[in-house]
Amino acid sequence: MSHSSSHQHDHHAGHAHHHGHFHGPSSAPNYNKAFAWGVALNFGFVVVEVIYGLIADSLALITDAGHNLSDVLGLLLAWGASYLATRTPTSRRTYGFRRGTILASLLSAILLLLALGAIAWEAAHRINQPVRVDGVTVIVVSLIGVVINTATALMFLSGQKHDLNIKGAFLHMAADAGVSFGVAAAGVVIMFTGWLWLDPVISLVIVAIILFGTWGLFRDSLNLAMDTVPSHINPDEVEAFLRSYAGVTDIHDLHIWAMSTTEVALTVHLLIPNQSVDDAFLGELALQLNERFRIGHSTVQVERGDGASCHLAHPGSL
Repeated sequence: MSHSSSHQHDHHAGHAHHHGHFHGPSSAPNYNKAFAWGVALNFGFVVVEVIYGLIADSLALITDAGHNLSDVLGLLLAWGASYLATRTPTSRRTYGFRRGTILASLLSAILLLLALGAIAWEAAHRINQPVRVDGVTVIVVSLIGVVINTATALMFLSGQKHDLNIKGAFLHMAADAGVSFGVAAAGVVIMFTGWLWLDPVISLVIVAIILFGTWGLFRDSLNLAMDTVPSHINPDEVEAFLRSYAGVTDIHDLHIWAMSTTEVALTVHLLIPNQSVDDAFLGELALQLNERFRIGHSTVQVERGDGASCHLAHPGSL
């Protein structure tokens, strides 16, 4: 982003990271244990659900097993992406593999949406041709699921406010605990009423509940992959803050995007014609952006002229 000296611009670039305010990829290894236990517990439960779902001929159990398997894959994707995000950047991959956390979330959501479609199709077929199920088996296995899913969700409770991957894992596990409880309740009702149609209906309810959360994960992941401003940031508020900053008379070429599911970057050109700008000024601005908006990687270019000579001030002319 260089300009010739005839433009009378002074250029300063400021970068600052304040990991004390929110967690970057360096914090991801702290969840290795949670990922390992989460994968082990849920994969074991998938095996149990498939076996007893076939024994009891319960589509609700098999449905939940399919969902739990997708959760295992999602945890593995998030775990792998979190590891890759800690890899050192290179001269070609200047951001390293941080965006892998976004791609992992997106892929996990897509796989789950495909699985939900297949499950809904089978459930709709069984509503017309209900099959008798073993209510006791459904109840026992589902209650085991409540315990496992609750325990797994609690492992990610502390980090779900800072990372889309962790938040996705937490929400899926918490929802699974509720869904497993619902399947157990359906087993009780079937035992006393003989309403065989309730098993596929519960499956459709499970699909609807999971679809609601999965669609949000898909939307947020896709937006981050497309360099959309992260949902927790209001770009108008960021622009207003920058325009009101001491000495700033105008701004242009403002961009805000996610480097990963935990890091947000910003670049901007500030027009400051009548004030000296030093490292302290840039450092304080970066600190304010981090504290106010959780933007931890900011690059600021300062210009002294009227901004007209910067071709990025008028993107339509490019």
